[in-house]
Formats: sequence, structure tokens, C-alpha cells
Amino acid sequence: MPQDSAPSLLRDASPATPVEPSAAPARQAHDSPSPQAYHAAFDWIDAAHAERRRAGLVRTLRPRPVDSPLLDLASNDYLGLARHPEVTRGAAAAAHRWGAGATGSRLVTGSTELHARLETELAAFCGFEAALVLSSGYAANLAAVTALTAPGTLLVSDAGNHASLIDGCRLSRARTEVVPHADPEAVRTALTGHDGRALAVTDSVFSVDGDAAPLPALAEVCRAAGAALLVDDAHGLGVLGDGGSGALRAAGLAGDGDVVATVTLSKSLGSQGGAVLGPARVIEHLVNTARSFIFDTGLAPAAVGGALAALRLLRREPQRATRAGQVARELHGRLTAAGLAAVRPDAAVVSVRAPSPEAAVRWAADCRTAGLAVGCFRPPSVPDGISRLRLTARADLTDAQLGMAVGTIVATAPVV
Repeated sequence: MPQDSAPSLLRDASPATPVEPSAAPARQAHDSPSPQAYHAAFDWIDAAHAERRRAGLVRTLRPRPVDSPLLDLASNDYLGLARHPEVTRGAAAAAHRWGAGATGSRLVTGSTELHARLETELAAFCGFEAALVLSSGYAANLAAVTALTAPGTLLVSDAGNHASLIDGCRLSRARTEVVPHADPEAVRTALTGHDGRALAVTDSVFSVDGDAAPLPALAEVCRAAGAALLVDDAHGLGVLGDGGSGALRAAGLAGDGDVVATVTLSKSLGSQGGAVLGPARVIEHLVNTARSFIFDTGLAPAAVGGALAALRLLRREPQRATRAGQVARELHGRLTAAGLAAVRPDAAVVSVRAPSPEAAVRWAADCRTAGLAVGCFRPPSVPDGISRLRLTARADLTDAQLGMAVGTIVATAPVV
């Protein structure tokens, strides 16, 4: 993705404001700056673009070459599997056998034996009873949130949640309360007195700063109130838990009857797609009610084959998960020792704060010129308004590459 590559509450191209997700968002740079007459239907776009440019918030697509000379600390390829020969062979073999596309929705012609195999193996690896594969992690979150709620349900959403969870809250028509970040007591307060269905939703690892949610405490609060817990484990799968089996397994919650997880296949597994994991009755309910599953074309066989190959490789080589965490801690230690404001990582995301949006953009550009690709997050793509570089602690980084990355980031850091 381009510079701002990991959306959360305010981290999408069409950002929300930190208010109840079902509420109307405040005007942002993509809206018309003020009511006025235009000569043609889309003249308002020019005014919106000018406002974004004045704010230094214009985003552009930057196609990468097949053999980029840059050291990549910007992608979400945490385990270095996207180009692993076993993974690409798995994708190619699936395409040759099953075709380029799924040919239809999962309930018509889009389910293959390969989809079923991936669902079975993924559920077993993560410790859940069943799984359902969708076309993206975004679609998986929309499916889980909307299918598990209804008008009258109370949704309690962490203020730092990913944009797909926020959009699920908006589409659900449930009553949504946004609570302070990683605060179980705030969740308890929101649930107190509610009589009826309730669902708390959170990321396991928040994608901007890489901090982890207090999952055991959240589960305890939810159970006391009779609420379910939905956890987006996109940044935990492949990094946390025994052999990379995820944050829910690490927290001792995998397989519990009141816990549901979503994952993406596009980060640690180096492929594409998403899945919902949970009790079999929950998965059956999604098959029958989740619109982003029912009305979407099934995940392409190549992506399924690649994800399945990556999952099997990770089971064989669990040290990849351990290495990703080690690299993250080493990056954090070296950067803070050099005087930079890096946030302590709980998984494989390392965040380094910048003094301003403009400084963050220049910093990322200077790193690129020096041969290092890093993520650049700035408002409105960050919930706290603080701009930063976002680094991916990849398991396949060598010590020499780690040294080059740290040296480049320190040498190009803005002077405050």
C-alpha cells in the first residue's frame, strides 16, 4: 500500500472521527470545504484536493518494481513468506488446477476443496472449532461484526480499532459505544446495565504503534456481563502465540465459546484473503447471514493455495514467529538508544514518532533515497494525531540488514 498503509479508527483513506461509529462523521478533506455552487458535477473534487494539498495530506500510488532495490520495512510480510518458493509454488499449483478465479460466490461455485482444507487447517492451528475464508481481512471483519449484531445490540469498540471494525460497527445498525484505548474498565462501564445482546470488538495488536490489547482482562469483563468478544488478530497471527498461532491462543482464549477471531492471510502468511474463526455455530450463522460472505466472489484459488502453503511452512518452522519478535525488540532497543521516540513493540510493528506530518513525509522520503522503505503515518490516518514512521520487523532480516535499517533511520531523523 502507499505511505499510510495500516488503517485504524482514523487510519483509512476516508477517515472517521473518534466518535460513535454509527454517528455521522465530521467533515474531512475529502468532503466539500464549504457549501457552494459548482459548474460541473465533480468540480467539488478539485476543491477537496486543494484542501488536502494545503494540509500536506495528498496520497499517491507508487507501483513497486518486481525487483526493488529497497530494503523493505514497510510491508506487512512479517515472516518473509510472500516470495518464499514453497508459497509461490502453492499459489501457482492452485491456479493451474482450479483456475485463475473462484468463478462465483462461496455458496454457488466459489468453494473448492482447497478452501475447505485451508479452513480446517487454519482453525486447528489457531485453536478454534471452525473457520470461514473470505476474500479479505476487511470483508472478514465486516462479516463478523454485522452478522453477530442487530438493532438493539450493544457494540463496544476500542478507540484504536482498525477501520474495517469501525465500518462493521457503522453497517451493523447496533448501538455503538467507543471506549478509551485498551481500557477494560471502560468496557465494563459501557456494558453495565445493558440488558440484551452485547459484543466487544478490539484489535489484538494495534497496527499504528504495535501495542497489544489486554485480552484476558477484556474476556473477563465480557463474561461477567454476558457479552461476546470479537478480536481482529491480523497482526498477531504468525507472530504471537505458540509457533505463531495467534494472540488468542497466547491469551488462553482460543476455542472459547464466547470468543470469535478474525485474521488476514495477507500479512504473516504472505498471501491474500481473510477468515473468521470461532465456534462452529457462529461460522454456520455467518454462512447464512454475513453479506460480505454471501454476496462476494470467493477467494481466488491461487491465494488459497499460497496461504495454505505458508501455513504449513509456519507449522514446520515455528522459529520464524520467534525471530519476528526478536527483530522488533532489537529495532526498538537500538532506535531508543539513539535517542529516537520508538514505542515498545508487543508484536512485529515498531513505531517511531516524528515531530510533524511534514517531517514524517521528508523522513520517509530520505530513508527511501538511502535504500530503505518504511511506512509513514500522519493525520488523519492516526487516531492520536501524532505522525510517525511505522517499521515492519520481518523475520527474514539479517543482522546486516537490521544494522543498515537502524543506521539509515537514525542518520535521516529530523532535527528537533
